[in-house]
Amino acid sequence: MAEVSNELMYEVLKAVQARLEQVDGKVDEVKQETQAIRTQMQAVRQELLGIHQELGGIHSTLTRHESRLDRIGARLELSDASVP
Repeated sequence: MAEVSNELMYEVLKAVQARLEQVDGKVDEVKQETQAIRTQMQAVRQELLGIHQELGGIHSTLTRHESRLDRIGARLELSDASVP
């Protein structure tokens, strides 16, 4: 078995330290990517909220129009049975 010397331990520790620095760099990259994804998700949430609000407005408008058409039909004494 090879003798373990201080120099050998020092070389191994240097290699471990270099590897840890690489891992730290990768962790920083992952953190940045995660933050970018969070930012994009927030933008998507805001867009979906806007779409939801717009659909609510459209629904309200359609409801108003339907009610108005019902009143017009009642005034003109129209019914579904009279339509061929």
